[in-house]
Amino acid sequence: MRRFACMLMFAAASLYAEQTVDRDQLSQTLGHLLVRHLGNSAFELNLDKVVAGIQDEQNGIPSPMSEEEYEQAVLAISQELFEKTSQSNLEAAKEFLTKQAKEDGICVIEPERLIYRLEHNGQGKAVTEDSMPLIHYHGTLIDGTVFASSRESETPISLPLKHTIAGFAKGLVGMKEGEKRVLYIHPDLAYGVAGQLPPNSLLIFEVEIVKANSESEALAIESEAPSQPAS
Repeated sequence: MRRFACMLMFAAASLYAEQTVDRDQLSQTLGHLLVRHLGNSAFELNLDKVVAGIQDEQNGIPSPMSEEEYEQAVLAISQELFEKTSQSNLEAAKEFLTKQAKEDGICVIEPERLIYRLEHNGQGKAVTEDSMPLIHYHGTLIDGTVFASSRESETPISLPLKHTIAGFAKGLVGMKEGEKRVLYIHPDLAYGVAGQLPPNSLLIFEVEIVKANSESEALAIESEAPSQPAS
């Protein structure tokens, strides 16, 4: 919080460094920015008490909590919210997969944990557990939030399956070049409560196989290339 306040003050000072400064407008704008920042917090705060705390600090009145107590309280609330979100997302994932599994055209790899919809078939080589397929992908959460995609760059990526989450790897094994699937991955086969996404998020991936194993092709090209003369 201290770092954020300093950042706001520095930005405001820099902005008006060479202009006539209206202190009242500057102060009011800082309040707006502070509220916007607090509005993005993981938990709600009493803004009236925030203002009271600012006034108390200006008047030399001691804070009701030490900085250490404040940090411990924030940590406790954050942990409580994290656990609630984890449980809520887990229940939502189970409900979503149960409902989705009943839809026409759904194939089951692992009941209640990994299912997919076949968008169109492919031909040629198939992806194996040891493959590094060249793929197009688009990843979203249940609410449609996009968290990863190759669509923007329109450039496929090579991805070693051994280095991916279990659900993604299992969902690609057996796919042929040109095949496209929509994978629905339970949190247990995704990131669980780790990573940067909301804890226990169900993941939805649209995946199309461009090449079943780009690594093998690269190695073949390398082996056919003439060797460099010894120096």
